[in-house]
Amino acid sequence: MAHARTTQPVLTAQKAGLLGCRICGRANPGAAQSCSRCGAALHRPGGLQAVMAWLLAGLVVYIPANTYPMLRTKMLGEETDSTILGGAIDLAHHGSWGVAGIVFVASILIPIAKFITIGYLALAVHRRWPMRGRLRFHLYEAVEFIGRWSMIDVFVVAILVALVQFNLAATIAPGIAAVSFALSVIFTMLAAQAFDPRLIWQSADTDTE
Repeated sequence: MAHARTTQPVLTAQKAGLLGCRICGRANPGAAQSCSRCGAALHRPGGLQAVMAWLLAGLVVYIPANTYPMLRTKMLGEETDSTILGGAIDLAHHGSWGVAGIVFVASILIPIAKFITIGYLALAVHRRWPMRGRLRFHLYEAVEFIGRWSMIDVFVVAILVALVQFNLAATIAPGIAAVSFALSVIFTMLAAQAFDPRLIWQSADTDTE
């Protein structure tokens, strides 16, 4: 005879009157101002306004980063522009498939994945979408891990320089997209930093563990 599965409510630190430290993870009494283990200042979980603001700012500047030239090359009086995607395609045409793959992954796939993941986590917490809390936290950890390598995107400019055969008649300068791309990387990093992972567990009341 089959027994109906019963789901037990999840006991969170907030329900238990505790406040977790974001530095060492120790659970402290809710009225504490500093962590009893590491001494770090304790902060209550904040809202999502800062996360969405930084994420939207990063998305806004990411659009011109991919539509405007990343590099402006002038050789023998002839000026050419290269966008990020155009540079990756040119590298592939020249047989540099490995470099082209690095440019495409670091400049296209990773930023888009970060936008989608951070936006999804913020909406999932805000709307309390049913989902396993641990899976959400793993997504957050993935964004944090990728964030450590985010500045590699800025060096895409240096990779695109490989398209140019330098000589005395050649000059090269970064385009407006280089500034936009750097700002996009910084804004998405700030969005990830503004997201408090404790909000994931506070919204776990409607999740199934």
